[in-house]
Formats: sequence, C-alpha cells, structure tokens
Amino acid sequence: MKLTRHILVIATGALVASAAAAACSDSTKASATDGFLTVGQRQATNTDFTRAAESSINGVVSIKSFATPRQQRAYSNRGDDFFNDPFFEFFFGNPYGNRQQPRQQQQEKKSEEESQRQLGLGSGVIISSDGYIVTNNHVIDGAERLEITLNDNRQFNATVIGTDPNTDLALIKIDATDLPVIPMGDSDALKVGEWVLAVGNPFGLTSTVTTGIVSAKARSISSATNGRPMGLESYIQTDAAVNPGNSGGALVNLDGELVGINTAIYSQTGSYAGYSFAIPTAVVTKVATDLKQYGTVQRAFLGITYIPLDAKIAKEKGLDGLVDGLYVESVNDRSTAMEAGLQKGDVITALNNVPTHTSAQLLEQVARMRPGDKVTISYVRDGKKQTATATLYNSQGSTKLTQASTVTDLGCAFKKIDNETRQQLKINSGLQVTGLKDGKFKTAGIKNGFIILDINNSKVSSPEDVEKIYNAILKSNDDHVMFISGLYPTGKKMYYAVDLTD
Repeated sequence: MKLTRHILVIATGALVASAAAAACSDSTKASATDGFLTVGQRQATNTDFTRAAESSINGVVSIKSFATPRQQRAYSNRGDDFFNDPFFEFFFGNPYGNRQQPRQQQQEKKSEEESQRQLGLGSGVIISSDGYIVTNNHVIDGAERLEITLNDNRQFNATVIGTDPNTDLALIKIDATDLPVIPMGDSDALKVGEWVLAVGNPFGLTSTVTTGIVSAKARSISSATNGRPMGLESYIQTDAAVNPGNSGGALVNLDGELVGINTAIYSQTGSYAGYSFAIPTAVVTKVATDLKQYGTVQRAFLGITYIPLDAKIAKEKGLDGLVDGLYVESVNDRSTAMEAGLQKGDVITALNNVPTHTSAQLLEQVARMRPGDKVTISYVRDGKKQTATATLYNSQGSTKLTQASTVTDLGCAFKKIDNETRQQLKINSGLQVTGLKDGKFKTAGIKNGFIILDINNSKVSSPEDVEKIYNAILKSNDDHVMFISGLYPTGKKMYYAVDLTD
C-alpha cells in the first residue's frame, strides 16, 4: 500500500510538470483557454557563472597584515586585535577558535623577539591597473606591513593611501602596472533575487568563488550588533557564502562587474549561517575617490535628528496616510536642513528623488555626496508634499573640503618630564610642549613649556599617547576638539580647547 502511494505521488508530479511545460511552450503571451490562464514563456535567465568568475577572480587579492609580537600583545590587551575583537568574532568568527594557537603562545613567550608576525588575513579588489586596491578598514587596521598576493602568486608590499572607519573602507596601493581590474558596476541597478558571486580568500583558501542571490538592499544591521553604530547603515544582503578571509573581497554580478565589497556576516557561531553583507559600489566609489584625492573622506551632513516612521509612530504623531519615511525631530543650526527650511514634524520621503523609507536609505544617499553638492529633499508637511533644494554642508556648517591631517598639524614636539619636575609640581606624569611653531596648539594659545596632564580626560605621558588620542578624535563622529588640561612650570594650571578641524 505504501509503495502504491509513492508511485502515485511521483506520477502525479510528473504529469503536473509536463502540463506546466506544455502550457509555457504553447504561447508567448498570456491568454485564457477553456477557463485556464496560460502564461507567456519567459526567456531563461543566464545562470552560467563561469564568465563572471573568470573575469573577476584575477582582480581579487589576498591581504596579510603583520605587526611585531609586542604590538600584537598590546592590541590584545586593549581588546582591538583583529582576530580577538568581539565585534569581529560576532561577524567573522575567530579562525583560531576559542583557543590560542600553540605557535602563537610560543611566540609571545619570546619577549625579545622583534620580527613581525601575521596579524590578520583578508581580501582586496584591484580598482585600477596601476595598483590601487580597495579593502575593508578592519583588514588593515593596526598593521605595520601589508603583504599583497595576486592570483598569479606575485607578492608586493602595500602602502596605505587612506582609511575610513566610518564606512569600514580603506584604499591601499602596490607598486605594479598592467594589473587586471574588475570593472565598476552599478549597485543601484541590482535587484532583489538577482544572482551575485562573492570572490575572496576565506580561511586562507585563495581565489574562492561562491554564489547566491541578492536577499535585500539598503539593509541596516545595527540591530544585529545590539545597537552598536556601524557608520554606514545600508548594505547589500546576500546569501552567498562568506567566511573569515572574505572581508574586503568582491561581490560581482553575472556580467563580472563589481557591485559591492564583502564586509560582514550575521552569525552566532562566527561561520557563515546564510546571511552576508556588502558595501554597495555607489558608496565604495565615492569613498575611494575621496581617499585618493584628499587622503580623507569628504562627509556631508543634513543636520537633523529623526525617527523612522512606522504605523504606530505615525498614529502617535497624527500623520494620516503616512506609514513610512523619516520624521524630523529637530533641525541643527547652520545646517543643510535649516537652509532647506525643514521643521520639526516634517516627514522626509526622498533625497534626489530616491525614496528614503528607512534610515539606511537616507544614510546611503548622503554618504554618496560631498559638502558643496546640491540635494533635493522631498518631504511632507501638514499632509502636503513639498520639495526643497539646498547645499550640503560638513559637520562645521561649511562647504570647505578637508585634507587628511596628522599629529604634526599640532605644530610642536613633545618631551617627557624628568623626575625633578614631577616632584616639584607634585604630579605623577605629564608631557611637555617644546619647539612650538605655527599650528593648532599655537592658535589655541598654548605656549612652549606647557605640561600636558590629560587630553579629553585621558592621561598622557608619551608622544604616542598624544598621537593615539589625536587619531581617535578624528575618527569619531563627535566634535573634533582636544580638551587639554595641564600646567606651566610655574605651577599655573590652564585649560585649552584645540579645534582639530581645518
């Protein structure tokens, strides 16, 4: 009886399949016949991935980052080692598992060992034949040396052109010519359900290609990080298998065009679990261009605080007929939004005619533009649709483009204070300003001999401390200001605010 039931199921399935095939091949247009609707035959989508794989695999490189053992220990102590960072492990997993490799333990025991050891492994994408490569910032962060291996096994050392932690992108360069380049594709043209390929070096397995479909666009993943801000909040979500080592690799369409840079996976185990995320090329192109031209990203701001709408919030705010968009909570002074005439209670629905149903869509559109660009804002006020055009400003309320800055812009040198000075002033540590010249310290009123005790509530005792704090301030989304407290050799205590913006 059971055997008969199985035979019937198979036969019925075959009959249905045959009927469906006949219906599709019968006509090229939808028509009604004998009460049944037949659907026109659609040309099959090309799912031959070989051409896309062959055209892109040579444009993806392996990136190994190196640092000295003592710096690796320092990173581990601070909790921002590439493989030991909890955020990295959440998205990428620890390739060593939850145990430390015996070899690494042996290396760390050799305190006198000064040779460099491998810090991390990732991928990169060649974007120009003269050696420019784009990758993730977290792939190269903290490295002293970057070793690039091409698909033909040639190796080069790379220099860092610029980094942008906010979008987790970095631009590096190798001294080479006539390199294979993956052509830039249009991430805006991607459709949900479209086939894509992920090309990279998972677990050190070079030149690996996996495939999947676009699962979603403009995906925010801050909820997966328990609210941890990710900077860019608009990712291409795919189900192409991505694992540790894929970071910075290529996401390409079936034409072999670059449509994204693979950046993260969602996983509770650290290994691929069905969800991967890529930065769209619309953002990658803009960031890489900025880093190449200016050494830093030219970032524009609308100057508003807002709440993404849903049906519940729309009802609370008394917004009839609106269930999505961005509800303006406040408008900043000297901002783009103020110039556009936006007010609290307005609902932004589009930027440059691109819908902004979610925060991720808004952030992606703004991330594509620079201070000085014009933006058209579509919004609803009192139930009426309106538009306004305004100039985008930077965080300081101007259209001025910035150049990459370094700690030398402070305009001075530093020296550690001696024991006699510490005892005389009754302080435990400090750093003295010397060789003052034109720069940010002099502009702020600091004079030669001033002893810095702390910067932004962090104690300083070495020039490295100042540089570390300086870089952290520039990378933050807060005001780029050093709040310095200290005293002069006379014992007079002083406080200074040093503006680090150009």
